[in-house]
Amino acid sequence: MTNTADELAHPEARRLLAEASLLRLGYDGLDGTPRVIPIGFLWNAGRIVVCTATSSPKVRALARRPQVAATIDEGSTPTDAKALLIRGTAVLETVDGVPREYVDAARKVLEPAQMPDFEEAVTATYSQMVRISITPRWARFYDFGDGRLPGYLQRLVEQAG
Repeated sequence: MTNTADELAHPEARRLLAEASLLRLGYDGLDGTPRVIPIGFLWNAGRIVVCTATSSPKVRALARRPQVAATIDEGSTPTDAKALLIRGTAVLETVDGVPREYVDAARKVLEPAQMPDFEEAVTATYSQMVRISITPRWARFYDFGDGRLPGYLQRLVEQAG
């Protein structure tokens, strides 16, 4: 059994939380079928924060069934693949204007000179947004090149080796 706090404290997991620009968010749509969407995020005070329009389909779906899964990953070969998997419950909050987390998440991908125009554009677009906060209830960090593997795969490697 993994300890969520230990998994999130791993230096590479912390780096992914701080530096990655996108995560893949999994949730159940209103029709009951699963969805996975890439979305910008910010790691803030032990929570994943994503922000979206009040009219977004995910807002209605998460209000009904707030359980989510997320993955943040990098690497294009088996030896450099890293993945942080998280499960938790989404808490939705409608806020006036643009949440600070939305702007801060954009800083991970935009040049400083681009930020004033970005902030002006989003402020003109959104009179309200929904802040979705996810507190991890379970997490696991994998580093395939370093041998930090899913349990079933680790057992196969040990049996073969």
